[in-house]
Amino acid sequence: MTLFKPSPLSMNRPNPKSDSFAQENNTTASKNFDLFLFAGERSGDLHGGKLLKALHDKDPSLQIFGVGGETMREQCFSCYLRTEEFQVMGFIDVFFALPKLIKLFKATVRMILEQKPKIVILIDYPGFNLRLARALKKKGYQGKIFHYICPSVWAWGKKRIPLMASCLDKLLSILPFEKTCFEHTSLSVEYVGHPLCATIAQHAYTPIEIPEGKRVIAIFPASRYKELKRNLKILLDAAKKLQQTDPNLYFVFSCSQSCFRAFLKKSIVSYGFLEGSEFQIVDAKKSYDLMRLSYMALAKSGTVTLELALHKVPTVVVYRIAKVDLFIAKSLLRIRLPYYSLPNILCQKGVFPELFGPNFTKDALFSKALVFLKDASAHLRCQQDCQELIELLGTTDAHCETAQIIKNTL
Repeated sequence: MTLFKPSPLSMNRPNPKSDSFAQENNTTASKNFDLFLFAGERSGDLHGGKLLKALHDKDPSLQIFGVGGETMREQCFSCYLRTEEFQVMGFIDVFFALPKLIKLFKATVRMILEQKPKIVILIDYPGFNLRLARALKKKGYQGKIFHYICPSVWAWGKKRIPLMASCLDKLLSILPFEKTCFEHTSLSVEYVGHPLCATIAQHAYTPIEIPEGKRVIAIFPASRYKELKRNLKILLDAAKKLQQTDPNLYFVFSCSQSCFRAFLKKSIVSYGFLEGSEFQIVDAKKSYDLMRLSYMALAKSGTVTLELALHKVPTVVVYRIAKVDLFIAKSLLRIRLPYYSLPNILCQKGVFPELFGPNFTKDALFSKALVFLKDASAHLRCQQDCQELIELLGTTDAHCETAQIIKNTL
């Protein structure tokens, strides 16, 4: 395994394969980096890319390095480790990836201590990042440590709160209620707005061709292949039943990765759906365009549910959990929440119906979706709840606000 793999955009940057890449390149050893950014998963890379742009818009002279994915590597950013090296999902997958993650952890700590950036910005990924912050403090790192996007301490892991207060200098929150979780601590917490609000406001919409007279149901089955395989059969079972109640329904599937398209199309066609006249598949980059024209949606739980709420699309939220993960979540981690999808958590009510674990069946999904299709008042009430959510989150550009806070600190 190659621990350090510089991106193609970093051809002239130091090669950090040795134990001390600072000693390997005198130019870099003497270079004063202002910031270190860490993104350990794809969502963090997306936020990191926009944050990098906002930082350079405010100060093009900033020298920034760290761990990033494809989006961050497109910016002016010295990438020494790739986000792709860190990505794992599910409790079992994390267990088997532990040896690799430990090596990456040690390499990341060493990298920061050698380069001595003024501020370390850790983006989400709390299981790794909070241990990283604690290790840096313990080893005498003298700069500031910021955490951008608060861990879900309001859901589980409340024991993280004192750890965060002891090893972080500032927490930049994207959910308005999170600040109250830290009122009894000395940790500085600032709500910077939710990144999706500005992203959606700035999106340049393009049309999707839909057959005339059709009512669109958007389906967002999953962003990862394992989840796609788990969810798709039930989604297609329910879609077929819905089609039988209304032949004017038109199903548009969002394909998160191009490599999934063949599997997705084959599965849909096997249910008797006709491509073009009854369904189509669109790339993930067209998701917002799809949301704008959808009457309702069926979506796997995740960021997409908040995006749908911000587009005021009534949605049934689903998530098929592996039995082992479900046992760990309920019995070991004792996660007990009244709601699990972000729109419902933020509004503290059932904006969207949720079907998780054993409750996610084709009959239950059909029943919940049918309410939105047949009951106009339920559809309108859901849209009104979504509008409340939009007003709650506000219009602040989270990445610009975060960049300004970092710039002020520097």
